[in-house]
Amino acid sequence: MTVRYVIDGGKIRTLEDFWQAVGESIGCGGYFGRNLDAFADCLRGGFGTPDDGDYVIEWRDHEASRLYLGHQETARQLEMRLARCHPSHRARMAGRLAEARAGRGPTAFDWLVEIIEEELPGGLFLC
Repeated sequence: MTVRYVIDGGKIRTLEDFWQAVGESIGCGGYFGRNLDAFADCLRGGFGTPDDGDYVIEWRDHEASRLYLGHQETARQLEMRLARCHPSHRARMAGRLAEARAGRGPTAFDWLVEIIEEELPGGLFLC
């Protein structure tokens, strides 16, 4: 039987809110790492999701999430990354930040959808 995990997009205003919502829905005891790599690991199985990959994710009110996880939130996230990234990555990160501030490039919402589609092909339902 396919397991269905539901993410309530109406509760998501920031990437941190997304981590909370996913932890409540999918993660082991509400925790799975709170970063993009940990999220991908969680979706691969064994960290709250079935090892056999027999599950789907239903992201309700995803349009609200798309709005809140847009370029403004993306810029905020990239600012935090820029502040702590290795000096050899600063120029690239600053370029990504400039793009987000200009309303261009992938958003935090796009990052999440891409990870879900890579780790769970065909298993994302945007409602």
